[in-house]
Amino acid sequence: MPPPAPSTSPPRRPVRAYDHANQRSRLLAARVLALAAALTLAGCAGGDGPEIVTTAGLGCVDDSVECISKRQAALRQLVADKNRGWVREPANAASYASGVRLFAYKTKKKELSCEELSVGRREADGAPGVLRGPQASKLTPAQASRGIMLAGEVSRELGNEFARRCRKT
Repeated sequence: MPPPAPSTSPPRRPVRAYDHANQRSRLLAARVLALAAALTLAGCAGGDGPEIVTTAGLGCVDDSVECISKRQAALRQLVADKNRGWVREPANAASYASGVRLFAYKTKKKELSCEELSVGRREADGAPGVLRGPQASKLTPAQASRGIMLAGEVSRELGNEFARRCRKT
């Protein structure tokens, strides 16, 4: 019997602990990116979730074409606002669950003043409490959960931007 043919694949290297940690990091980053894309394009709901009516589509949380269009228009409107008056307006659970305000902070972070970065970070830090409270009773657990994850991400980004540009007092 002839000897087996040599393998054409490269030799396997031993798996190390840092390989697993690196793989978990990449997987987490991919999941966060997928979540951000889902929030931007489809909001934070299942197709039959409730729509909480507020102005400018900030509270539109279902996956209907109409709702997605409202969220996109609301985000464009917030980002285009040169005065950034929306930073000082109060937010509710639906606006956090829709992701519109949080994505606006994320998009504008390099243009926000130090004071606006602080306001935005406080808002992002407070969003999980609102999304876990009675104000969010009309949201599905998935809607609240996605809003909470996005709020954490936005809080970190605004905090990093503040630390990079603003003098600590």
